[in-house]
Formats: sequence, structure tokens, C-alpha cells
Amino acid sequence: MKLHPLSVPYRLLTRGLNLAWAVLVGGIAFADGNPLAISGLVVLLVLAVAAGVAYEVAYYRRFDYELTDDSLDIHSGVFSRREREIPLRRVQNVDVTRTFVARLLGLAEVDVETAGGGETEASLQYVGREEATRLQDDIRKRRARVTAEQDETSEESPEAAAEGESAGETLFELSDRDLVLYGVLSFDPRLVSGVLAFAPFVWPFVSDVVPLEGLGVVVVAALAVVGTLVLWAVSAVARIVRFYGFRLRRVGDDLRYERGLLQRYDGTIPVSKLQTVSVEENVLMRRYGFASLAVETAGYAPGSSPSGGSEAAVPLAAREDVLGLARTLEDFHDFELSRPPERARKRYVRRYALAFGAVALLAFGVSQIVAFPWYVALVLLPLAFPAARLAHANRGYDAGPRHAVTQAGFWRRQTRIVPYDRVQTVIRRQTVFQRRWNLTTVVLDTAGSRSISGGDASAIDRDDADADHLAEETETQLLDAVYGRLGSTETDRRNGDGNPDAAAD
Repeated sequence: MKLHPLSVPYRLLTRGLNLAWAVLVGGIAFADGNPLAISGLVVLLVLAVAAGVAYEVAYYRRFDYELTDDSLDIHSGVFSRREREIPLRRVQNVDVTRTFVARLLGLAEVDVETAGGGETEASLQYVGREEATRLQDDIRKRRARVTAEQDETSEESPEAAAEGESAGETLFELSDRDLVLYGVLSFDPRLVSGVLAFAPFVWPFVSDVVPLEGLGVVVVAALAVVGTLVLWAVSAVARIVRFYGFRLRRVGDDLRYERGLLQRYDGTIPVSKLQTVSVEENVLMRRYGFASLAVETAGYAPGSSPSGGSEAAVPLAAREDVLGLARTLEDFHDFELSRPPERARKRYVRRYALAFGAVALLAFGVSQIVAFPWYVALVLLPLAFPAARLAHANRGYDAGPRHAVTQAGFWRRQTRIVPYDRVQTVIRRQTVFQRRWNLTTVVLDTAGSRSISGGDASAIDRDDADADHLAEETETQLLDAVYGRLGSTETDRRNGDGNPDAAAD
């Protein structure tokens, strides 16, 4: 199979436009009005366009792909030939991305992710919209058939496993009202702190125009409020555009999402490869009883896909509804989180006091260069006490019969549910500062990509003895889950061989 013929001009346009603009602007500045230099620049641009066209045509002619019963085969390469055979059983996600221009041309990009892949395994740039849908459906069906054929204990026939309703079951749709609400509530207040970080550098210019006295104080405060509201509005619009028309369906053993206004994304989240379910709530969401649901599959963390689509299985819903949907993915227990010991809160007070003190000291240093009221930063010091209390109140851990639950974060609290049989490694981690307080963090490392960035589920600041118990209990539950599954598989295999005596043993 070949890519769509329109992929040649579209790739040439998307890849060459920025480069041509940079060369044109830089060349004109370098030529400085010299007619000979400008003529040379024009010739250079013509040659670059010709080379780009030749490359894209060669790329199109030398790119072939074929979907077989058990693999996706891709042959590509202009200067060096590359042949790839991607086993369908290893495919995790198939995402379809359509930019605004691509939608007008009827094109779509298909990205294929595999287990353990930190980046896209294969990218088809670009195929027709119908072909993209066909590939997405056929890969899902054939992967299900291959998996069923390899799983000798499956009670479902390979044909039945491969089929399934094309439309699937709709699990969640984001209404227009909820979309606007999501845009408003998804604002991260920490963005304001980034703006405040530039205040010492902007202040000298503002103080020359608006003196910090009398009415000037009101003007500066009003500007700060307006700036925050503008930032909030921009963030809301970006979220609304990103999650416009969001719909989540269950098709076979996959979750399939659709979203996007300017760019339309259509991707899959394989439930069978699920590693972690995460209920996420920022401060505003918690205040009004809402939450988001995120999932992480093997080698594919939320937001790590080309489209970023797997980052939210449900962007916004009532917290009870989010937990209910999460239980359809993983049937976890009703958890009650235990908090870190009280001495951990005292540690947080000292930590925040030192951090806020460092900010005040930095402000004082900057004030020696540019004049501004650095002492305003001292107001942060008393905030160490409520900050420590909130950090302590939003950290916890619970061990259930089949799942471990961890919680952390105040501005964006994440409650992560991890099946024991998905845990790869149980890590006891202790910093120099934790050692002074006899505290330990227990990390549940899974096969998801979040582990690369240190985003695993963690029981933070547990008592040393409690941490040892948690780690040992998790390891025991992990072994029980794995060996129990292996034992069940062996028993079913023996029953299938017609050996009841062996099965009884």
C-alpha cells in the first residue's frame, strides 16, 4: 500500500515553510540590500525547493506498508533502505491525527506505538481518512485475534475476539456545558507564580510610569488582576479547543477517544495493557466536586502520545462518576488512605520555611540591582504552616486485596490505583533529609513511561517500619497475583489436555 498522493505537497508545505521563511529573513538581513547577494539567495531558495520536492517524491515512491494477519510491515528510506516488521501482539496504541488543513484535504496521520516504546514505532504521513479508520479497526481486530490464538486459556474464539461492534459502547461524552466548565476549572494557579517570577525585572519599567503610591498601588493591583484573568481565559480557550467534541467509547478490549476542534485526534487506549488508573483533581475541581480520569498503559504514559490523547480518559466529570468509570477499568476496593506520621508535617514546615526564605533572600539580592520592595516576599514565610498542613493532608496510601492506592499533590492531587500484578519493582527510597526524620518513600514501579520521569505511584514519607511492611506486603501480593495467574493457567491447560488427575494434584 502507498501513502496518499496529496501527502507529497502537504509534507513539503508543513516541513519546508518554516525553513524557507527562516532562510529568507536571515538571507535578506545578511544581504543588506546587495543585489548580487539577493539574487544568490533567490537561486538558493529555488534550489532548496527543487531539492525538497525531489526528496518528498522519492520518499513517497519508496514508502510502502502492508497489514498482514500478524504484523504491520513498512518499507521506507530515501538514502538508506529500512524494513520494519511490527508484530501486532506488541501494538499498544494506534492514534489518528488530523490537523485543520489535513481535514480539508481528507488526510490523516497514523501513529503506531508498541510495548516499551519511548517514541513512535511507526508513523504513516499521510493516508486518506477512510484508510486511517480501516487501519485502526483492522489492527485492533487482528491484534485481538492473535492474542486470543496465543492465549490457550481464552474461552472466546479468535474470530469472536477479533470482531466486536465498530461503534462500540459509549462510556462518556463531554457536553458543551461541561466543556466550558472544564476549560474554566482546569486552570493551574501555579501559572501565576511564573508571571510573578518576572515581576522584579518588569518592575523598574512599570515604576517609571506608575509610581507605587496612592492611586499607583491600585493601578498595579488592577493590572495584576487583569493579567491573571487574561491568562485564565487563554488557558480555558486552549483546553476547550483541545477537548472539543470529546467522546470515549469501549470497542472490544480498547478504549477509543475522539477530541479536538482545530486538530482532530482519534486514538486507542488498550485496557489489557493498562498499568495505572489515576483520578486527578486540581484545587478548583476539588472545590466543586469534579475530577479527571487518566490512564497509563505499558510504555505509554498520559500525554506521551503524538496527540497527547491518552492523558485524559475523562477530562471532567463528577468525582463519583469518575470513580465509577475507573472501576469499570479496574475493579478496585473502597479505599481509606492512611496519612504520613505527624513528624512528617513538621518536616514540611521547615522545608517550606527554607524555600520561602530563599525566595525572600533572592528578592533582596535582586533589589540591590533594581529597586523594588523586596520585603513583600517576607509575607511568604508564615505560609509555611498552612502549606505543610495541606501537603500532609493530601498524601496517603492504602493496600487492598488486589490493588495499591497512593495519593499525593495539593495543586493537582493524584490518586493512583495500581494493580499488584502490574508492579515491576518495589523501591524503598530515602533522601538525606528523610533519614533524619526516620521517613521512607515506597515507590511502585510499573512498565509505564511515567516511571522514566519519576512519576510512579509512591507512598511518600512513611515511617521506616511502616514502609518496610508496605514494601513486603506489596511484594507478597505481587507474587501471589503472578503465581496465582500462572497456576490458574497451568490448571486450565491440564484440564484442556483431559488430565483430571493431574489437575486435581
